[in-house]
Amino acid sequence: MIELRPFAKLGGADHGWLKAKHHFSFASYYDPSNMGHGSLRVWNDDEIAPNTGFPAHPHANMEIITYVREGAITHQDSLGNKGRTEAGDVQVMSAGSGVRHSEYNLEPTKTKIFQIWIEPKAQGGQPTWGAKPFPKADRSGKFVTIASGFAADNNALPIRADARVLATTLKAGESAEYAPDRARNLYLVPAAGAIEINGVRVNARDGVAISNEAKLTITALEDSELVLVDAA
Repeated sequence: MIELRPFAKLGGADHGWLKAKHHFSFASYYDPSNMGHGSLRVWNDDEIAPNTGFPAHPHANMEIITYVREGAITHQDSLGNKGRTEAGDVQVMSAGSGVRHSEYNLEPTKTKIFQIWIEPKAQGGQPTWGAKPFPKADRSGKFVTIASGFAADNNALPIRADARVLATTLKAGESAEYAPDRARNLYLVPAAGAIEINGVRVNARDGVAISNEAKLTITALEDSELVLVDAA
């Protein structure tokens, strides 16, 4: 089953400094029939104006992955972590028993991110934060796991969830395949470009909810950058 969720039909909000689109219910956008996809709870498409951002606020019991599409985001938290994550890089935060953090765009131009929240396998635990570059050249033509709850994915940033987050870049005409377990819940969003997945066209920033599929064949109709979550 492949369900297309066009970008133009997503919920959202325009706060001036923040233009946000929500693939699932979030903040003032509430749809009781759209509360997530498996353990994937949030996928926000955020554009943050220069020298603005999210002031310090708390989280608990959530795995939060930030995929930077353009610009950079500067993180600071109550654990003493500080870091700047730029386009091509990824940061993860396991909120665990509780943490406060801020995320600011300190750049002269807008920053664009995907913020992805996945429910953890267990409540509580020591909060953690980490970031890592994933150069687009290294994931050209193939899916690379960028965050994972599985020990075998030892090059990925660790999260405490029954899930993995993958990314790829495809040149126009290139294809990639992915063979999920039919019981898994997959969600795919092109950060840029346009693709066809098992015969369904997906444009930039559209979402695709996928379940009960044994094989995905993804062909780029334009040069494309994709992010995929494979979750319980």
